Amino acid sequence: MDVNDVFGTIDIAVSGMRAQGKNMEVISSNVANVRSTDAGKGEPYRRLEAVLKAETDGISSVTVADIAKDMGNFNSIYDPGNPQADENGYVAMPNVNLPIEIMNLNIATRTYQANVAILKRYQQMVETTLELLR
Repeated sequence: MDVNDVFGTIDIAVSGMRAQGKNMEVISSNVANVRSTDAGKGEPYRRLEAVLKAETDGISSVTVADIAKDMGNFNSIYDPGNPQADENGYVAMPNVNLPIEIMNLNIATRTYQANVAILKRYQQMVETTLELLR
């Protein structure tokens, strides 16, 4: 970031808010589908994860580079009365671990809040500077 670039701080904070907002959407989708045993193609919902990427090598903004599917194994529960149970009575469940998703949501929320705090501090600095110039 160039020292003369007065909007760099704002751009970085706003890009962080956008990226974490998208991350929270992905996590919310995982939480909403924690019990979805058929997401199409005959298999349960697969957990999604937002892949964040810095725009350049230096100090810069962040974006969501991709929404990747977690290719881990599905969980299974014993429910012989379920119409989707296999011959042994097990039902394939999504590979979503609810406590981990809640923890990830908490991290994303706090990161979003940190970016909001940066914008508020920046606004206060600008207002103080303008007061000194009056």
